[in-house]
Amino acid sequence: MKAGVRALGVAESYRDRTSHLAGTVVRASRVVDGFVFDICTVGGSDATAAVCAMVDRLAREDVRYLLLAGIAPAWFNVLDLHEIHRHTGLPTLSVTFEDSPGLESAIREAFEDPETVADRLDTYRRQPQRHPVTVTDETVYVRAVGLDDAAAADVVRAFTPEGGRPEPLRVARLAARGLVDADTTGESARE
Repeated sequence: MKAGVRALGVAESYRDRTSHLAGTVVRASRVVDGFVFDICTVGGSDATAAVCAMVDRLAREDVRYLLLAGIAPAWFNVLDLHEIHRHTGLPTLSVTFEDSPGLESAIREAFEDPETVADRLDTYRRQPQRHPVTVTDETVYVRAVGLDDAAAADVVRAFTPEGGRPEPLRVARLAARGLVDADTTGESARE
């Protein structure tokens, strides 16, 4: 992959009822080239809209790929990868870092309202299956919309210089944590 190819990585960090989303544009050469931020509701259903709004605000035609940290940020605020891909036009990849049997039972246990459970399970079940991808000495799990599994694996590898976390997601996670820490520090300082 050419060094100047850019990907937007989106990760989140939360405390209480608000999840801070951070997006970072990173070149394949590992140069950070931009930031965008938003929020979504912990336990809500607005994460897909927030990610779409981030891409719209960023307004970067040079971004070629969208990488998302996970499929259900902010306590099962399930992302609809198909809707994000339709809205943004970007190949959309969800990357997770642990093997698991899936989220269906966790979603059922997390919510009491049957309609909430049904809506989240419906969104979750519509997403593509995860596929393991070996990156350096680690395995990550990738869902992709807008490119095939082999191409998705190539994108993840191209943006992962070491360890198992693609650089756009690593930097986005750091930025999101910084936002939460700043928010918490700011609230404490004002009290």
